[in-house]
Amino acid sequence: MTQSALQIQTLNQRFESAHPRLVLDWVLRHYDRRAAVVTSFQPTGIVTLHMLHEITSSRGLPLPDVLTLDTGLLFEESLALMDAVEERFGLQVIRVRPALTVEEQERTYGPALWDRCPDVCCRLRKVEPLRQALASYDAWLTGLRRDQSHTRQVTPVFGWDGQYDLLKVAPLATWTEEMIWTYIHAHELPYNSLHDRGYPSIGCAPCTQPVTAQTDDQRAGRWSDRAKSECGIHSPPGT
Repeated sequence: MTQSALQIQTLNQRFESAHPRLVLDWVLRHYDRRAAVVTSFQPTGIVTLHMLHEITSSRGLPLPDVLTLDTGLLFEESLALMDAVEERFGLQVIRVRPALTVEEQERTYGPALWDRCPDVCCRLRKVEPLRQALASYDAWLTGLRRDQSHTRQVTPVFGWDGQYDLLKVAPLATWTEEMIWTYIHAHELPYNSLHDRGYPSIGCAPCTQPVTAQTDDQRAGRWSDRAKSECGIHSPPGT
């Protein structure tokens, strides 16, 4: 199912101030199993899954597919959180893996590609695997929020993703970091223990560092020594 630019504009006008549950309800009613959740289990993703679980449980329906990019370079804490989320919500996460293992990538491209050419590493271990995984869906739900970084300040709730050729939905785009954590604590949801140790955003272990200085950039710590803040799976809004 495709959505025209006018339809997407209408959806954004309708849902700009709506509660994320209403956005999720709309996606479930219009896309059902043709929508997938893609999450790296950041706090926003945990909140999204909890809301979806409450909606689908109340109707006796299964959750939509939940995909995550298992790059082979994740923190042990991130892998443990996946297991905890699976148990909490009674789901099986689809772990999307690259074509090459870390060892195979090293033999082909040389050691520590993430240090020498992080864009290529991200393409091989994230962008291309996700492109293949999303080919069987018509919409994907993301955890993008406008307050996360300057590159995400204009994130729409609904947008057409030209990179993957499907509808892209950010149900919590308008929520703040404070709102997310208030929700997590209120519902006693699991979250990555690295957040309590100075990691505002958590990706692959070689490219993620704790942050000690006060900052409003919630992407700080990702590729901190480079002019890079995105892995490439999120194309700019409107493209």
